[in-house]
Amino acid sequence: MTEPVDEQAHDHAQDHAQHGYIGDKKAYLARLKRIEGQARGLQRMVEDEKYCIDILTQISAMTKALESVALGLLDDHLTHCVVDAAAAGGPEADAKIKEASAAIARLVRS
Repeated sequence: MTEPVDEQAHDHAQDHAQHGYIGDKKAYLARLKRIEGQARGLQRMVEDEKYCIDILTQISAMTKALESVALGLLDDHLTHCVVDAAAAGGPEADAKIKEASAAIARLVRS
């Protein structure tokens, strides 16, 4: 089940010319491409009927890689988008903090 999205905060985020991760965009894309390769490797392992524990080990590595990307994006969001909104104050600040809290809750549950 997905959390409801604050449409106003979401729309505003899309209006931003620059997101918090832009400075590291190249690094994020490289990491995501490696994760994509890991996913293809997992598919091959299943196709080749590899040992269950070996597949589970690779799934764990891929999960940790995705978690690392998520934590990096969260940090970038907090230090850029949320800090900027908090400095501006008002309802935008409240919305950004609520949005960040919901994102953290989703990460913790996963």
